[in-house]
This record gives sequence, structure tokens and C-alpha cells, in this order.
Amino acid sequence: MLDAIDRKILKATQGGLPLVPQPYAEVAKWLGLAPEEVTRRLSAMQETGVIRRIAVAPNHYALGMVANGMSVWDVADDTAETLGEQVGALPFVTHSYLRPRALPQWPYNLFAMIHGSDRAEVEAHRADIRAILGDALRSDDNLYSTRILKKTGMRLQGDG
Repeated sequence: MLDAIDRKILKATQGGLPLVPQPYAEVAKWLGLAPEEVTRRLSAMQETGVIRRIAVAPNHYALGMVANGMSVWDVADDTAETLGEQVGALPFVTHSYLRPRALPQWPYNLFAMIHGSDRAEVEAHRADIRAILGDALRSDDNLYSTRILKKTGMRLQGDG
């Protein structure tokens, strides 16, 4: 369970770490804590699964990856988890996850976000995924981004 100090650390860092040489020390200064306590608590929250990861989130548009497709796949349920792990490990897939189907309109249970410099590159990557999915694949589609939305993580609200 999170205590008040953990919540303060999460609220202070939920918008990102400060871009300074010692970001954890800066957060500690903001909160009146020792830097070692901030790093210890963040590590503990990561070990318990409260925090999934601490990572850089590059702007793929600024990197020239302007074709963005959420590929959706209808794969056999008995192979979905194994295949999803294989797809998620591909270097061109940034997000991969399983979701329940919404039949009959939405038969897809495996999702994979693919970024490319153009749609032809995304389609080539989709062909690579099709090869991995093989006979387990029943149908697929791709939903291309039409505008950029600001991505944010979960935000804690209030004091409690």
C-alpha cells in the first residue's frame, strides 16, 4: 500500500522527471526528502508493480516516424498470448497487448502499434507480423493515426 510520501513522489514525477543532471536529487529537494529515500521508494514501487517502468518516451514524429498504425489481429485464443509476446518483441512494435473481442462487430484480440516513416513501411512490418501469426491468423486490419494527441500517463488527483 502507498503511504503519503509515496503519493507525493508519484505526484511530483507523474509529468516526468526534471531534465537536470541529478533528477532524483531534484525531486528530493522539492519534497524535503533525502535523494536516497526517493530512489529507494521509487525502486520499491517498481518492484511491487505500482510503477511499471521509468523510461524515456521519444516523440516518434520528431524522429521522422510519421506513419502510425494500430494493427489489430484476430488470432486463435489458444495461441494469442504466445504470439502476442513474439509480436511485442519486434523492434518496430512499440505497444502490444491482448484485449477482449466485441463480437460481432470487433473480432480482434491482439493489438500492436507500429510506427514507420511512411505507410509502405508500416505495411511491410504488418507483413512481417502476418508471417509470425501464420495459421493462427483469421483476419486483421490497421487503423492509421490522423492527428496527434498528447499522451500522458495516469495522473493522481487530490491529496489522498
